[in-house]
Amino acid sequence: MKKIGIIIGSTRPGRKSPLIAEWFYANLSHPELNFEVIDLKDHPLPFLDEPQMPQTGIYTKQVTKAWSQTIAALDGFIFIVPQYNWGYPAVLKNALDYLYQEWQGKPACLVSFGGHGGTQVQLALRLVFQGLKMPVTAVAPQISLAPSASEAEALEVLEAYRPLLPALTTEFLRLTK
Repeated sequence: MKKIGIIIGSTRPGRKSPLIAEWFYANLSHPELNFEVIDLKDHPLPFLDEPQMPQTGIYTKQVTKAWSQTIAALDGFIFIVPQYNWGYPAVLKNALDYLYQEWQGKPACLVSFGGHGGTQVQLALRLVFQGLKMPVTAVAPQISLAPSASEAEALEVLEAYRPLLPALTTEFLRLTK
């Protein structure tokens, strides 16, 4: 069974990311795929402070070793990312930069959201994933969601993306073989 991490890419108070991550977790299903939600809030990484470059895989800090084990155990990722000022949260960039080999070759699905769907997040993260040698899935929802949206409104918006879920599971099965 392949393990896919659903990474909550923001730690900001009042964030919508956990709600979106839980919606994907609750609605993605396939007998060959196991999904797991990973909240960056539960992995407080200081700004990269390892003495060696991440490409070496030589980690001295316990927090880095734990993060490495978490990511290495997964076969692919769904990144739930809000758009902040036409970019993505620094906490996500830091989490990505902590590691290198652990990400390589593992597929990434970008789920961006914001007032305009997070188009700029998609562009920016695709470059980062290219550098990490991570294939990006063709299914990449850009969810238009106002910051003031209630939970009920957000869940209603998410329902429009339900038809994409079978294609996403198919992509993960193909890319994780």
